Amino acid sequence: MLVWVLALVLMAIALPYLLVPLYALPQMHPVSTLMLGEIITGRSYQRQWVTFDKIAPVLVQSVMMSEDGQYCTHSGIDWQALNLVIDDALEGEATRGASTIPMQTAKNLFLPPTRSVLRKALEIPLAMWMDIVWSKRRLMEIYLNIAEWAPGIYGVEAASQAYFGVPAEKLSRRQSALLAVTLPNPIKRNAANPSRSMNRLAGVIEKRAQQSGAYIKCLYD
Repeated sequence: MLVWVLALVLMAIALPYLLVPLYALPQMHPVSTLMLGEIITGRSYQRQWVTFDKIAPVLVQSVMMSEDGQYCTHSGIDWQALNLVIDDALEGEATRGASTIPMQTAKNLFLPPTRSVLRKALEIPLAMWMDIVWSKRRLMEIYLNIAEWAPGIYGVEAASQAYFGVPAEKLSRRQSALLAVTLPNPIKRNAANPSRSMNRLAGVIEKRAQQSGAYIKCLYD
């Protein structure tokens, strides 16, 4: 019995590593664990896959500047930011987020949303594997198409239509910034009805996006 349990555990751990090369194919449109949860529980959700070239560059810039400013330079993990978080935790201080876009993609695709040391331990090597197998453009395309932007709303195309009534390729700078600052808390934050603090954060991200040229060369060379 124990042997079968161990075999199942090993298969569960290995499966994402086998799926990552398959998901490198452009015709593959993977779904997240949250979307699978919606299907299993019989709830409906909205997601319309859109290719990277059909996403407004300003949205990509805004998300990068909000979620992972070193996206083009790291190999899946921002080790400097992660080490700072570990140091703060060991010293008993409040920690900042250090999840890169590859780490968030690994979590969204293959892991449960609950926070735990085990999940983080699984997330890190998966993020590095994705960064090796996928191009930066493909990784960003998948991330933007599986991220949750509101309850039952997944992917940037569905979010753009739901919040602003426009396709993702027509998003303005302000709309892009508001969507970007929605990502950390899509359940409570509403890009179409932003709070004062959301508007303030969006203003910061909007300015960073305008100055992000040197940071996004891996996506628009």
